[in-house]
Amino acid sequence: MPPPARIPLLVLGFAALILAILGGLARLGLNPPLPAAMPMDAALAFHGPLMVAAFFGTVIGLERAVAAGHLPGYLAPLCSGLGGVLLLAGAPPAAAGGLLLAGAAGLALLAWQFHRRQRAPWLLPPLYGALAACAAHAAWLAGLPVPAVVGGWLAFLVLTIAGERQEMSRLLPPSPRAARLFHLPVTLVLAGAALLPILWRPGAAALGAGLFLLALWLGRQDIARRNLGARGLTRFVAVSLMGGYLWLAAAGLLLPFADPGGLLYDAALHAAMLGFVFAMVFGHAPIIFPAVLRTPVPYSPLFYGHLSLLHLTLAVRLAGDLAGNHGWRALGGAGNALALLLFLVMTIGSVVRGRFQKSA
Repeated sequence: MPPPARIPLLVLGFAALILAILGGLARLGLNPPLPAAMPMDAALAFHGPLMVAAFFGTVIGLERAVAAGHLPGYLAPLCSGLGGVLLLAGAPPAAAGGLLLAGAAGLALLAWQFHRRQRAPWLLPPLYGALAACAAHAAWLAGLPVPAVVGGWLAFLVLTIAGERQEMSRLLPPSPRAARLFHLPVTLVLAGAALLPILWRPGAAALGAGLFLLALWLGRQDIARRNLGARGLTRFVAVSLMGGYLWLAAAGLLLPFADPGGLLYDAALHAAMLGFVFAMVFGHAPIIFPAVLRTPVPYSPLFYGHLSLLHLTLAVRLAGDLAGNHGWRALGGAGNALALLLFLVMTIGSVVRGRFQKSA
């Protein structure tokens, strides 16, 4: 598929992100301006599925489809993107959820094809993550509440990122002992995700331990640690990643003490989903977008603006969770939304600037 034909898939993904942000603000009681197709009850119910299944399912699927290099691979991001659209359009849950599940299954198939083609250790975590996404999507479609399936969604995102960081650090591979130790947090994350729907406390303990140990492993083994003294884009990526690992460790420490849907649950979930996952997105975007769109994304020191805002406002939100202060939670949540929207604006601006420089 030529790069211009990929743009509609990106539009579907980022539309799901924007609507998920609005839904998150609605959950905090901030009454954002919602589209007519997204009534308040949909905003409250679909914040998580839109963010994980529709947005990340689409953009991760698109990146994997580009790497696969064959047209059927694009069915995975297409199904995820269209599933998000149907979710907001009020389609029957079986139709919307079925498409989201099909997108995750397509992503799992792509991950299996990559692993079968090249038996590299970093290709296994994304496969496990995609399978966890399939299980979580199916459980949510069957009617389980979000706290019961959120472990599978976390496993999907965290293990996909862990595999990509292993791949990008292959020029400085871990020692054999460290490589063996990597299997422990992966196993704990998957076990915790499987246990959450039936035994919350043991599941949360296993998942939290897995997230914490994975943060320690990545923080120690990732080549980003050695790039903190570099300059330009290399340093920005390193700062983004190392900050993300701190938030992942925080999520792992909080989750075992959390109750489903409670304030500690909110703190742990957003430390992982926002602090870790979006720090990875911010750091990888200047690398991934050129590969997907075949256009440069020039680095700018202004990128530190949305990264710093994300960390600062997330700290305010978590302080509100820990203190039971709704005002701080709402202020932090609004700041989180602003950081994500600023990231979108900066990224689109850099893509336009890169295309202009390329044509000049």
